[in-house]
Amino acid sequence: MNIAVIGTGYVGLVSGTCFAEMGNHVTCVDIDEKKVQKLQAGKITIFEPGLELLFERNLIQKRLHFTTNLQEAVHSSQIIFLALPTPPGEDGSADLSYVLGVANQLGHLLNEYKVIVNKSTVPIGTAQKVRAAIEPNAQFDFDVVSNPEFLREGMAVEDFMRPDRIVIGTTSDKAKQIMTQLYEPFVRQGNPIYFMNERSAEMTKYAANSYLATRISFMNEIANLCEKVGADVDMVRIGIGSDSRIGKRFLFPGIGYGGSCFPKDVSALVQIANQNQYNFQILNAVLQVNYLQRLSLIPKVKTFYGNNLQGKHFAVWGLAFKPNTDDVREAPALFIIQELLLSGATVTAYDPEAIETTQQVLGNTITYANNEYDALRNADALLIATEWQLFRTPDFDRVKLLLKRPVIFDGRNLYNIEQMKQLGFFYQSVGRTVVSG
Repeated sequence: MNIAVIGTGYVGLVSGTCFAEMGNHVTCVDIDEKKVQKLQAGKITIFEPGLELLFERNLIQKRLHFTTNLQEAVHSSQIIFLALPTPPGEDGSADLSYVLGVANQLGHLLNEYKVIVNKSTVPIGTAQKVRAAIEPNAQFDFDVVSNPEFLREGMAVEDFMRPDRIVIGTTSDKAKQIMTQLYEPFVRQGNPIYFMNERSAEMTKYAANSYLATRISFMNEIANLCEKVGADVDMVRIGIGSDSRIGKRFLFPGIGYGGSCFPKDVSALVQIANQNQYNFQILNAVLQVNYLQRLSLIPKVKTFYGNNLQGKHFAVWGLAFKPNTDDVREAPALFIIQELLLSGATVTAYDPEAIETTQQVLGNTITYANNEYDALRNADALLIATEWQLFRTPDFDRVKLLLKRPVIFDGRNLYNIEQMKQLGFFYQSVGRTVVSG
């Protein structure tokens, strides 16, 4: 099939590349000329495990193309995906200006029947708005479909190529037939394609992400209470996760969620509720819990140092909001670092992939190390903010040697309590016993 993907951000580039991998001819469009030139030259613009191999292969085999020419892409494609940013406004609501801006152009460009697909995460009712923007200038019939993505950063290629489910919102039989043909190769193992109306598909994406954010925040609250009552959150997590009604996923406590999806989508759903005169009390609480949880290591650090961090120097392992990505949007590490700096401390940080993206946010306000051990030199303590695999089994003797004192504040519960006790560390994690060293 011939497909256009408008927008070459995270969702657009992953979607376009994976569609091409299934034998489709894909034209990706972006207004950023420098970015398009890089992609045309075979230089991938995001870090996502497994994507670069597919990207290079489909460029070479000429199934994947990049252009700034919207008309060229529209004319040559049967299906047009809108994978455009929907950034949060000041009140948390999703900004549809990019989506509707392109929709306003599409009406003039349609040269035959097309299926226009909202791939971006958009508020309920957006499909109707997109249709209203296209219709006045359209000389040909078209359908607008909602097809939300469910891609986990760090696992996006696997999620796209072997999805748990495909959700498609349309009431058009013609669009349903075309979308079925497109997605059938991705669900040959029997995973379902769910068809529903457009508004239900739009709500499904927000509901899924908001529910997962709620699970994370619930476990963080349980962890905080465990610290007060002397319980071990790891044991609690295992105890409740074995209940088939609950399951094991998204029960790991830590220093809150970040990234481009959960914070934005929870806030957007709250605003949708507000606009419809509904007080979504649970999600308001989730936002508040996560806001506080991102900084939950700071009181622990301050208590250890007598509430005076002036002149202290800290090592931070992990900058990305999660492992296997370079994405630092809403990353807890950035909130922690900024608070340390405001308290008069200095910071040296290391992340395997996210140093460049962090520099775009923090600049030279901190020092960046070449590896995890260089970050420890002359540091008063180590703070762990992202659970990269290489942080799970470090050379603890080397860690002790490089730190001024063997002190670790672990926001991701990477290490065994008994092992840290035997090694002689002061070790404070989330929802577990403090090891006094």
